[in-house]
Amino acid sequence: MKKILMVLTSVSEIGDTGEKTGYNVAEAAHPWKVFKDSGHFVDFASIQGGQPPRDEVDSKDPIQVAFTEDETTRAGLYNTARVDVVDPDQYDAVYLVGGHGTMWDFPDSEGLQKLLSSVYNAGGVVGAVCHGPAGLVNVELANGLRLVEGRKVAAFTNDEEVAAGKDKVIPFFLADRLEEQGATHVSADVFEEKVVVDDRLVTGQNPASAAGVAKEMEKLLAEVIHQEKAEEQHDAEALRAGKDAEKNAKKKAAAEAEH
Repeated sequence: MKKILMVLTSVSEIGDTGEKTGYNVAEAAHPWKVFKDSGHFVDFASIQGGQPPRDEVDSKDPIQVAFTEDETTRAGLYNTARVDVVDPDQYDAVYLVGGHGTMWDFPDSEGLQKLLSSVYNAGGVVGAVCHGPAGLVNVELANGLRLVEGRKVAAFTNDEEVAAGKDKVIPFFLADRLEEQGATHVSADVFEEKVVVDDRLVTGQNPASAAGVAKEMEKLLAEVIHQEKAEEQHDAEALRAGKDAEKNAKKKAAAEAEH
């Protein structure tokens, strides 16, 4: 079992339009199910802490309904930790949930940048979907490079912003900003699923890509678990061999003493 932190926006309004927003429930619920079904522990944090705002729940989606009704999840979402007080050493992966609100509070959150940098530098997995990759902006790694620099990524596209009617409201086009920071933005058609894996960075284009991002993150975590088990087995065999050698040496010494 690995520990995964899901990070949510604290912004409840799209710019100054008065239109309510928050984290996208589908983009939280479907990955949550993937992680839980794989036996991983899921925790929650947000930019400001407390109870984060959310978009509308699709009552016809049983996974969203299960997510919002799960007692452990509800307790975790009731009072989320603030990202700048989260201990990155506690988590093996961080998943950034989308929602238009992330465009306003993810990019400039130093707490989020430090969290993502620490987890990635330690060999952890970072995932993000739709507008969640806004949290990848300005993240600098220990080697001095930006997290997205030289990497292929997916995120909500310019055409999707136009189709959603938010192109005149958002503070910047996410795909363009990621490319400005050295990433190569890879996209599918409008609102089609697209998941991109580049080393330990997994990104998705839109809500339809959320479960796919989680599945690819789970594969990477499974590789880590497999490697850890192999190392444990190697250490156990080495320990056993050492004890056997010690036992044989004592037997040999005792036999020589008799003669």
